Amino acid sequence: MPRARVGSARHRKKVRIRNAAKGYRGGRSKLYRTAKEAVLRAGVYAYRDRRARKRDFRSLWITRLAAACRAREVRYSRFIHGLKNAQVILNRKMLSELAIHDPAAFDKLVEIAKQNLGKAAA
Repeated sequence: MPRARVGSARHRKKVRIRNAAKGYRGGRSKLYRTAKEAVLRAGVYAYRDRRARKRDFRSLWITRLAAACRAREVRYSRFIHGLKNAQVILNRKMLSELAIHDPAAFDKLVEIAKQNLGKAAA
């Protein structure tokens, strides 16, 4: 009885790796061993950067809010503290959108925050 070989399973695996490496430069898309390394590394970068993107956006929202608060003569940290004391539950993304697209509503939020600076959070 002849020896069984991996055959079609190995071929499928190689095809899958080469397809994942489509568009890579040079041997990274053509040669299996190099493509395998490139695909593995790309996966690591993708995993890391999905998390980094979340940090980057939060940082952007905070920068926008800080600028909007500065224009209204209140510090960002005091603004957030005042909103927490007033039990206003809006995340930084929504606050940033309000500051850009609806300045009147943001002005009201700043006033609420200023009024609730002295109070302790309940």
